[in-house]
Amino acid sequence: MTTSIFHSVAVLAAIPLTILTSKTAWSATTEPSEKDATRSAEPMTAEDAEAETARIIARLRVVQSPVVRAATPEHRESQNSAKLSPEPVQSPPVPSPQTPVIAVQETGKISVALQAIQAELSEQKQLIANQNALIQSQNDKIKQLELHNQLVRAAAPIETASMLAQLRGTGIQRSQIETAATQVGSTADDELTLPEGPVGEAPPAANNIEQKVEAVPEGQGVLTPQGQFVLDPSIEYTRSSTNRLVFRGIELIPGIQVGAIEASDADRDTVIGTFAMRYGLTNRLEIEGRVPLLFRKDRIQVVQQRDEQITREIGLEETGIGDAEISLRYQLNRPKPQNPIWVAGLRVKTDTGTSPFEIPFDEFGVATGLATGSGFWGVQPSISFLLPSDPVVIYGGTGYLWNIERNIDRVIGDVFVGKVDPGDAINASVGFGFALNPRFSFSLGYRHNYIFSTKTQLGDTLQESNDIQVGSLNFGMSYRLSQKQSLNLGFQFGVTEDAPDVSIVARIPLRF
Repeated sequence: MTTSIFHSVAVLAAIPLTILTSKTAWSATTEPSEKDATRSAEPMTAEDAEAETARIIARLRVVQSPVVRAATPEHRESQNSAKLSPEPVQSPPVPSPQTPVIAVQETGKISVALQAIQAELSEQKQLIANQNALIQSQNDKIKQLELHNQLVRAAAPIETASMLAQLRGTGIQRSQIETAATQVGSTADDELTLPEGPVGEAPPAANNIEQKVEAVPEGQGVLTPQGQFVLDPSIEYTRSSTNRLVFRGIELIPGIQVGAIEASDADRDTVIGTFAMRYGLTNRLEIEGRVPLLFRKDRIQVVQQRDEQITREIGLEETGIGDAEISLRYQLNRPKPQNPIWVAGLRVKTDTGTSPFEIPFDEFGVATGLATGSGFWGVQPSISFLLPSDPVVIYGGTGYLWNIERNIDRVIGDVFVGKVDPGDAINASVGFGFALNPRFSFSLGYRHNYIFSTKTQLGDTLQESNDIQVGSLNFGMSYRLSQKQSLNLGFQFGVTEDAPDVSIVARIPLRF
């Protein structure tokens, strides 16, 4: 009996408390404090959203406490059944039925509001996660762009005394990127590649001078960088032919001649395989060595008209080592904008090949073999220049070949050959190189050689030959196979009578 009364009193006392608690919770939920308003004004992160959710769940638990549940209809029915006892008791004043209904409605509103807040928080949390992912992606791209700029600045050539040596490579090589990445405290990224096409302003002419002059004739390019070794094998084919008519006598009237007539037709094919090596001693000095191997095939047809016509045809072949060479090239000045780069050279030619005076002759003094060398030592100083003038690089140079005379002291046929002074030679060349893209370039130019007369002592007489003019048009092209290897083709077309008809050379320089 006492217990039932106690429960009834507790129920009656819980109803006002429930209403007060519900209103307090609803006010706390619907009317945020000044602190919460200040917090909501700020951007909400995922951690703040989780904390707000936990705070609201705690409020809901307070609202749904046992005191509030005592006001629900189910709990009230259980209380009423407990009050049915055999002992009559004085029932307390029954509260208004509207009070527990209000409490239930308040609780339902809180649940609905909580669900709306949870849905909104979930949406905001997803939005924040997407924004964080986008920001992270943008930060990564910014870092890549910064690293790219640092790599380009670190790997770009600078204006130093060694600039000409650094210009032998094309563009920024992979090794340069790795070195630059080490300098900036990062690593080279495989996905970080340089653009294929031009971006922004065109680079200075000095940055791509090497790729523009790769196709120029041998000896006109840039120097080898210090400590770098270049193996430059090549093969060259030369075709030359001459047709001569010699008349010894008098001509009475046009078409009627009295005397000896001699006509000759000579065709010469020469294949030269050259093994060349270059090494950069310093950033402004390189050394080069060349050893040629020759194969010659000559066909000479002679027609003589005296009392009767005599025709002779001679075919000769020869294979052997040619004249080896060693040379030095030195850069005279530092490169400056709109100024040429001057390079001085010194070449020494040996007489390792077979001399024209060492081949066998028959009793009439006609050669039965072919020479593979000139038979004389030679020294050739030269100077050349490279002038960048976008979009081309102009090249040119001149040199003087001094052929050192010597005594032959040999009887050839029935004639004694004494002192021979081969004619010296002056040469000059000019042209330009143009790069169509980072891999392909071509060049056009002209080269001319003026060879002085040769003085030969034959017995007691001194004979002097005519001067020789050798001019040729040059065309070259180069294709870069890799950062260390390229294929170069050069063509020379003779434009003077004494020049070879055509010459074709193929080179594959390898850099180490």
